[in-house]
Amino acid sequence: MFRGTGVALVTPFTEEKKIDYPALDRILNHILDNGIDYLVVLGTTGESVSLEKEEKKQLVDHVVKQVKGRVPIVIGIGGNNTNEILDQFRHTDFTGINAILSVSPYYNKPQQDGIYQHYRVIAENSPLPLILYNVPGRTGSNMTASTTLRLAREFEKIIGIKEASGNLPQIMEILEYKPDHFDVISGDDLFTIPLISMGAIGIISVAAHAVPKDFCQMVRYALDGNFEQARKLHFGMQRLMTALFADGSPAGIKAALEILGMCKNELRLPLVPVNEQVYSQIKYLLTFL
Repeated sequence: MFRGTGVALVTPFTEEKKIDYPALDRILNHILDNGIDYLVVLGTTGESVSLEKEEKKQLVDHVVKQVKGRVPIVIGIGGNNTNEILDQFRHTDFTGINAILSVSPYYNKPQQDGIYQHYRVIAENSPLPLILYNVPGRTGSNMTASTTLRLAREFEKIIGIKEASGNLPQIMEILEYKPDHFDVISGDDLFTIPLISMGAIGIISVAAHAVPKDFCQMVRYALDGNFEQARKLHFGMQRLMTALFADGSPAGIKAALEILGMCKNELRLPLVPVNEQVYSQIKYLLTFL
């Protein structure tokens, strides 16, 4: 179900910092019409931490209605308070949702057994298949390969991991020893082809908002073993992928989407738009794609 290119959907805002639903529809049509395989809503890229509970509900309802079952939808429900996540499970309408993406606990910096126990409780209570999310650059702690594999082996409801550690030896260990039901998904656009070559099933992407057609084709080539064509597309987009993260994400992709006429370059504090130099660089690079 989650093989290929997933998009970590942005939440567009008006100048008054309200959710911009017409802009959201433009973005959805843009990426769906160009071949993306599934969506992730309420993730980091969607600025979920700055959305109120009612806004989250309305946003998810809107996306489900607009997608109309065309692609699977993953919802982000995670955090550093295990009991609060269970409470969210009880109060969330999962109609039209296919899986849950849950980030490893941040700020608390738990030990590996704490991370294991956190996900054990979530897996035992989750109403849907669960995708782990390891992103130590944001959480402040890394989920090791041994912890990931322990969870994968013990809980069939845990079906995969979005790995954004950038630690290739760690990710290779997971790929080598994982059970068959458990998949590895790249959490870093630049590592998509290397990880697919080692057995990953795809990517949850930020850059695919801006260049969905080429990005999806790149992933398909890689999954089919046509790495020569995949490399050509990768190198054509590589500078843009780097620029999109040069001054923070999702600020970079919001700048790109404004340049493409999809939404306003608006973020909620404490996030702010990229600086003028990065904005100009993104605009320049988009002219080649």
